Amino acid sequence: MPNLKISVVIATHDRADSLARLLISLALQIVPGIHEILIADNGTPQPAPLPASALVSLHIHDPAPGKCRVQNRAISAAQGELIVFLDDDLKVDAGYLAAVERFFGERPEFAAMKGRVLAAEDPKERAGAGWVYMDLPIVDHGHQVCEVRGVLGANMALRAAALSKVGLFDERLGPGACGHEEETEMSARLHAAGLRIGYCPDALAYHEVDPARADPARCFRIARERGRCRMLHEHHSRAAVLIRTGYAGLRLALARSLRAPDARLARETRRYATALGMLDGLRHRPR
Repeated sequence: MPNLKISVVIATHDRADSLARLLISLALQIVPGIHEILIADNGTPQPAPLPASALVSLHIHDPAPGKCRVQNRAISAAQGELIVFLDDDLKVDAGYLAAVERFFGERPEFAAMKGRVLAAEDPKERAGAGWVYMDLPIVDHGHQVCEVRGVLGANMALRAAALSKVGLFDERLGPGACGHEEETEMSARLHAAGLRIGYCPDALAYHEVDPARADPARCFRIARERGRCRMLHEHHSRAAVLIRTGYAGLRLALARSLRAPDARLARETRRYATALGMLDGLRHRPR
């Protein structure tokens, strides 16, 4: 099987230390001529410093915030047949790039890949009781390749041909714009084009555990932002949004009255906040 050229696009914003750890974890896997790394750096006055060992082909920096906008610039410059997307607060497994290439080489039916993401540390030990409010993008569908509904932006890959078919990321979405949902919208376009998404357990990355994420107020804010983003790329009727909001509010009130476990309270909080965000989006939707 011939080597498939891979472009690794890393979106980053003000996480120089985390970015350096990710680049170091990739350094021994990079084969010049087969792999390239492109940095999509946004929302900071100066570009992030890079470790000397990093084999970065292109470092795009834009002081204006907007992950998808700068990420799209990197995609347009990428030379690979496969485009890998990694968040800057990950470290990848030693066999990561080989696993991505093997997945796409052996499974031609898949146009996109959802990689596995595990926590780098035990969230309970790192963050204490509030860990249930953390929004870590953990992905673990087991140890076998399987078809899945969508990709996750932290660790995913697409065939360049698939991106040529469905287009680049929606720049209204994602960090620096509305905040979230860019991979959800991309997944919907892939499905609409008849393209399939597979889960690759061997494309393994470890996500940093930041105790600052273990905060109920932050959890509520993030979920509400997600709901508002959802209204930008999905159609939901006014009646459906109002029913969803009322139902979610009742569920949260019931959980509180029953003194439900913290894990359930966190789930119901997210559900209600997302519904409120959809209501926000409905109110601000162009008529």
